[in-house]
Amino acid sequence: MMYKRFLYLLITTSLSATVPAHSQDILKQAVITVDLNKEIAPMRPVWAWFGYDEPNYTYMKDGKKLLTEIAKLSPVPVYVRAHSLLVSGNGIGALKWGSTNAYTEDTAGKPIYNWKIIDSIFDTYIKRGMKPLAQIGFMPEALSIHPKPYRHYWKPGDPYSDIMTGWAYPPKDYDKWRELVYQWVKHCIIRYGQKEVESWYWEVWNEPNGYWKGTQEEFFKLYDYAADGVKKALPTAKVGGLDIAGTRSKNAQDWLNNFIKHCISGTNYATGEKGAPLDAVLFHAKGSPRLINGVVRMDMMPQLNDIETGFRITRSYPETKDLPIIIGESDPEGCAACGMTTNPENAYRNGTMYSSYTAATFAREYLLADQTKANFLGAVSWSFEFENQPWFYGFRDLATNGVDKPVLNVFRMFGMMKGKRITSESNRMYLLEEVLKTSIRGEQSDIGALASKDIKSAAVMVWNYHDDDKQGPTEAVSITIDNIPVKKATLKIYLIDANNSNSYEVWKKMGSPKTPTQQQIAALETAGQLKCISTKKIQVKSGKTVVNLQLMRQAVALAKLDW
Repeated sequence: MMYKRFLYLLITTSLSATVPAHSQDILKQAVITVDLNKEIAPMRPVWAWFGYDEPNYTYMKDGKKLLTEIAKLSPVPVYVRAHSLLVSGNGIGALKWGSTNAYTEDTAGKPIYNWKIIDSIFDTYIKRGMKPLAQIGFMPEALSIHPKPYRHYWKPGDPYSDIMTGWAYPPKDYDKWRELVYQWVKHCIIRYGQKEVESWYWEVWNEPNGYWKGTQEEFFKLYDYAADGVKKALPTAKVGGLDIAGTRSKNAQDWLNNFIKHCISGTNYATGEKGAPLDAVLFHAKGSPRLINGVVRMDMMPQLNDIETGFRITRSYPETKDLPIIIGESDPEGCAACGMTTNPENAYRNGTMYSSYTAATFAREYLLADQTKANFLGAVSWSFEFENQPWFYGFRDLATNGVDKPVLNVFRMFGMMKGKRITSESNRMYLLEEVLKTSIRGEQSDIGALASKDIKSAAVMVWNYHDDDKQGPTEAVSITIDNIPVKKATLKIYLIDANNSNSYEVWKKMGSPKTPTQQQIAALETAGQLKCISTKKIQVKSGKTVVNLQLMRQAVALAKLDW
């Protein structure tokens, strides 16, 4: 079996895997050990970043509700990224579309700035203690060199290229583009205060190797003028780029390398000086699910290779090796608004496969940062909610019609992991090197762990994941936690599986109603919350305790100790 090739190796970091060789029977039970004395690094909340295409959903009913829940689950301010913040239009959102009408011109070509809609978006964040990862894009209609057609009407099943309209083109006047950015940042300082805006990140455009109808050099010019506008308004502001797509591809690597070189030593198009401001490096990482004989097969291999490539390239330049790295979009695949009706490979999104994939992937993102020594600041989950859409339609979202999906409960678990990240070892966790080559396709599932400790608590997240969406046995998992500094503690077990923290299964048992009653909606909202299945006081003997779990395939559990 493929799995045997790596069972006897040990990773001496947070995600390690060993197994005794003498008994095949031992493989039937996952054995996890956690040592609270073996610290790795701060438990940086890299997961506390979210984003979405449709900015106007921000201030709608379900959008506000979900943002409130996201803000509450995180111990630190959550960063939020949205497309189309400078797009022209009436402020009514649709799939893959949003607008703010921030910039228009009068008949004489004089700029008119209108911050009302952008303010309503950013106000929604700030009131919840969140912070914008403010995307400077896309091109206002009045500035575009090719403004018609401008508004698109894309729907699932249409060619993705249909969304690339007048907003994707370079500006007809780069000085006006710079002034627009300057006025926007200046307005934010007046409205929210300099200290607040200094804590944000500004990034120019999105995926220029796909969302840009200009040349690479024209994009660098766009970046230079935008960054100059940001720094002119606030020299201490943090600005970066370039949010490239498909980072592992040669095309994307060329873009990223050339962009970094331009920022280091190229001639700045806006100032004529050497180099351009670069306070953070951003790139994207996506997996690639497929439908194999009617079964969804996930694939985290390309997503992790995107991340490894971006980390490696950023670290390869002395000028950027220590810069913060933000994975601007980090997801199982690339189209949040493509439902499972038109794209059946997306059927993973409603149930626990999405949640277990998320747990297993984020854990390995920490490991990649450990190995590359990257200054990994955050990974944006491109998943939000879609207003006025069918229940559980199969969009890549965190909630449907105000009801939380299982995947949001993984982030609630992450929110309880604080302090230091510590070493854990599992005899059933696939090695990172193997996942980078072939994903998780062996005969046995991936049962791994991520652990943390704070001054008066410790937490261990455990998942039972496999790429293939097939039924598997419920498996026994034994977690030994060592070097607990007290003799008494409270142990809580939280669980996401078919029967717990799972609104989707409850909805199906209701008969999959297209229009649930208020009573049904209340039951779904309750089912969508993270469920604690056990709370008990324990006696700690010799600094050690053992936690035994039963995990279904694609389940995620969190064992939390408090003292």
